[in-house]
Amino acid sequence: VVDSGSRRWTFTLNASDEGLYVPPLHWRTLNNFSGGAVCLVLASLRYNPDEYLTTYEDFLAAVRAREAGR
Repeated sequence: VVDSGSRRWTFTLNASDEGLYVPPLHWRTLNNFSGGAVCLVLASLRYNPDEYLTTYEDFLAAVRAREAGR
């Protein structure tokens, strides 16, 4: 599931040559992995926990703040 704060999409990836790009400021939930499945996450910068939203509530607050700035 990918969530923009106002809309949700569900994707099923069931082939080894499939992937999914999740843009910035989108919440994602990963579930229903089959046995032997591999999940690979790539990022453009080194991981810094201070730069990540770790709760859905914080994510929604960030979306609202972005929308208020427009």
